[in-house]
Amino acid sequence: MATIIVQRPKLAWHERWFISTLAKGLKITLGHALKTFREITGGKAKVTMEYPEEKWDSNLPSYYRGAPALVTDEHDRERCVSCQLCEFICPPKAIKIIPSEIPSDDPWAKVEKRPKEFDIDMIRCIYCGMCEEVCPEQAIFLRKDYAITGESRAEMVHDKKKLYEIGGKRVGLVNKWNELK
Repeated sequence: MATIIVQRPKLAWHERWFISTLAKGLKITLGHALKTFREITGGKAKVTMEYPEEKWDSNLPSYYRGAPALVTDEHDRERCVSCQLCEFICPPKAIKIIPSEIPSDDPWAKVEKRPKEFDIDMIRCIYCGMCEEVCPEQAIFLRKDYAITGESRAEMVHDKKKLYEIGGKRVGLVNKWNELK
């Protein structure tokens, strides 16, 4: 079998030093920069947001899913019945619930359970919203919060007290406190 020798084309000096390619790239970059500068000076919206000074709060869409929190009803009673559906459905397993029983002398003993411990690891949470969708008592909601910080991993695990503190109250029918059930 014969060997075929392919002759490479001779490159000009600017092609060998990639000057023409560099010039094409600079042309595209400068074109985008000038276009952006014209938009900014022409009164259109800014491209960059100065994060610590400016926040996205006013620009968040209605469907934005932020960090989960527990809510109470209008009488400051906890809505969670420790059914553990949110714990079972959570894809990254960020939720941990330890249920406890309600004493029989309590007027709401018919509910049977409440959470003794309810922890959400915000480092593991992916803000998917499945916990909110599966909750039968509407006890967990995703709030419009995107700046969750902590100095250690322990600070990023929100316990029941912290979750109720940041969740607030939610008004509406709760099956747990329904007299007819």
